[in-house]
Amino acid sequence: MRKVYLDNSATSFPKAPNVGESMLNYINNIGCNINRGAYYDALDAENTIFETRELICDLFKFDKPENVIFTPSITYSLNMTIKGLLKPGDNVIVSSMEHNAVMRPLASLKGLGVSISQIKCSNLGFLNPNDVEASIRPNTKAIIMTQASNVCGSILSLEKVGQLAKKHNIIFIVDCAQTAGFLDIDINKLNADILCFTGHKCLLGPQGTGGFLIKDNIVPMINPLIEGGTGSLSEYEIQPNYMPDKFESGTLNLPGIFGLNTALHYLNSIGTNTIKEKELYLTKKFIEGIKNMNSSFIIGSDLLENRTSVVSLDFKDLDNSIVAHHLNKYYGISTRSGLHCAPSAHKTLNTFPHGTVRFSFGHFNTVSDVNYTIDALNKVIKNNNLKERTY
Repeated sequence: MRKVYLDNSATSFPKAPNVGESMLNYINNIGCNINRGAYYDALDAENTIFETRELICDLFKFDKPENVIFTPSITYSLNMTIKGLLKPGDNVIVSSMEHNAVMRPLASLKGLGVSISQIKCSNLGFLNPNDVEASIRPNTKAIIMTQASNVCGSILSLEKVGQLAKKHNIIFIVDCAQTAGFLDIDINKLNADILCFTGHKCLLGPQGTGGFLIKDNIVPMINPLIEGGTGSLSEYEIQPNYMPDKFESGTLNLPGIFGLNTALHYLNSIGTNTIKEKELYLTKKFIEGIKNMNSSFIIGSDLLENRTSVVSLDFKDLDNSIVAHHLNKYYGISTRSGLHCAPSAHKTLNTFPHGTVRFSFGHFNTVSDVNYTIDALNKVIKNNNLKERTY
């Protein structure tokens, strides 16, 4: 059976060329830790990790490689920055399109006295920045927002939000899980103080890689969530206060970062605009092919402006999870059904609690994949064995 992978919003597949080989080379031929030894292999490995920080800086137009912090995922990055920053009595502003990587840490802090102001987006998933300014309070410490929805692909107007944050002296944290590697991102144009990224989606790197970029003036405001060995100042039992050691205790995922390094070199060679243009071309073909299906309804915008290559469908009178199951079982098409770890977004889009079937196109998908999926969808919808929705 043919296999078509359309779950790139969860994690990209396949990865960039030679990512796996780079990881295997590290494991088989290098294997040592960094910041602990002064022998040649350790120093060479340190150089590769530092080069990866520089590549991240180039990607986001940042100029402080030592302020690029590696974490196991963007979920860790958001937890580290959110929980390290906010204190009882603080207020934080978020959008209604946020992922649980933002909302669950905030829910925990809410019980400790942090208040949350959530800005309702439109039923297409777009944000009105004016609503953000109207929600600012004297105790608003931070604005934390995703740059694009993982449910419907809508891109939020974060440059305007960043301008508001700067105007009111509020810390601005950006979640670019869905946009890093897809959009041309400038941390300074966004006026972002902290930018959180993941390596395993549009950056085409391996799982277990992610991190955040943090500006110098914000570093003293964030307490490290994890403390321990860094290989530096080992004579002291207190955490080093300089970067990146302040936030990088323990052993990094070095095989993963070696793989990410290779992915970033590949990304540089083709450019984010190439990825964006191709993915949006596939998205356009898909939307055009399903627009007239009587049993499917596109969630969010059906236009290409201000969107990523994520398309969510809600199948009228049909069980979305069974549609996704039949696509996989009979046609080998991998999608994702449900709430996508973003219940607030689904409430905004009027798809809660049943969710949607999400099709997310990636750099290595083809027009043939799109045509095959459209044909399969038509056949699945006409299948009389599909169960009707019972909720």
